[in-house]
Amino acid sequence: MSLSLHTVGPSDGSPHTHTIIFLHGRDSEAKEFASEFFESEASGPDADRTLTALFPTTRWVFPQAKALRSERFDRDMSQWFDMWSLEDLQEGSELQVQGLRSSVGRVIKTINEEERLIPRDRIFLGGISQGFATALAVLFADGRGGFAGICGFCSWLPLADEVTTIIREHDPLERLTSLKRLYLGDTKSEQGPPALVHQLLSTPILLQHSRDDDTISVENGERMRHILGQIGFGREWYDYDDGGHWVNEPQGVDDLVRFLKTAMEKT
Repeated sequence: MSLSLHTVGPSDGSPHTHTIIFLHGRDSEAKEFASEFFESEASGPDADRTLTALFPTTRWVFPQAKALRSERFDRDMSQWFDMWSLEDLQEGSELQVQGLRSSVGRVIKTINEEERLIPRDRIFLGGISQGFATALAVLFADGRGGFAGICGFCSWLPLADEVTTIIREHDPLERLTSLKRLYLGDTKSEQGPPALVHQLLSTPILLQHSRDDDTISVENGERMRHILGQIGFGREWYDYDDGGHWVNEPQGVDDLVRFLKTAMEKT
């Protein structure tokens, strides 16, 4: 079953050249998040410095997370996977696995549907907070790479302790197979490593985090950056003094715009 989607763009009269699939955070809604996200502005002389104005040929796709039961708060809430604590992201990791794998499978279906419209190398995958944690899991579970880029804000690597164990116990190629299995839950078949390992590891990655983020501490983002480096990914990392649990303005938006434009020029 596919996810419900909120889509924006391309602008009227503009061709569809790229797609950005962007996952909202926990306890949020796709349409509401998109509206707030598009209020963020880059610097510069243009009268309209919003992302929709700067990228008129881009189709933005915002999947909607399902309402899942929160064990801690004893209520249903919009989330990609349940979790016990934002202070200790590994606490209650057993609560995270089922929902995460389910969401990963649904996002992969969304990607496959988008590939009917545009080639994979023109598709970006991104998210904020728990949304980007899920997007990273999708990157490993999908296993093929080939995206135009991956961009994430104020986030972390889900099941990071399990990932560090995989890194320690497996050689580089076996790691990718084990990570695919960790996030996809495919234990029925022994699939080898992705056919194009270089294509996966060469995926451009942008990571941003504000040091005054009191929801997800910047240390979690730094650990994510470090682990991705251990696996073999290159990544652009930007931290900012302020911005809270959101996108820093205008510098963070400027860095995102530059990242997207650089990647788009290659396709």
